[in-house]
Amino acid sequence: MQHAQQSASQAARILRPTAPRRYDYCPCCSTPFTQQALHGRHRLVCPSCQFIFWHNPVVGVAVIVTQDSHIVLARRARGVYKGAWCIPCGYVEYEEDIREAAQREFAEETGLFVQVGEVYAVHSNFHNPASHSVGIWFRGTVVHGSLRPDDDVDQVAYVPLQQLPDNIAFPTDRLVLTQLRQELGI
Repeated sequence: MQHAQQSASQAARILRPTAPRRYDYCPCCSTPFTQQALHGRHRLVCPSCQFIFWHNPVVGVAVIVTQDSHIVLARRARGVYKGAWCIPCGYVEYEEDIREAAQREFAEETGLFVQVGEVYAVHSNFHNPASHSVGIWFRGTVVHGSLRPDDDVDQVAYVPLQQLPDNIAFPTDRLVLTQLRQELGI
């Protein structure tokens, strides 16, 4: 069983893209894209219908909930970051408000429903070469619920900001946690 788990884990790492996905065909008319210089960059443009593929980053959101110098952290249950800790987070879905996405993602991972407050930090995430995302961290206040792991995490806890785990999943979370600790004089 352990060998099967290791093989699956190794396969997941091998199959994980290491560069942005290359798009070859126009999604509107299926004509092969050409590269054209537009607005200071080379862009994929359809020579038939003139569709321009703007390779934009995806938006991620996270909520910072603190209490008595502790912060809610979640431990990833699967994927490349399995076993690593992060500020509860996720992606904004198409046609979803960023604050609603933050509230939804936090509830999915922690069982806690929060009132989403002001923006605390915004960072570009370049840690995954296959995907560029922009992360927005909000302050949050618990409204109701009970702390329990769900969705793609296997542990959630109020962790002392003085004793953060070494295995933080995302470099941008490390930046946010450092900023929080500095503000609190930790």
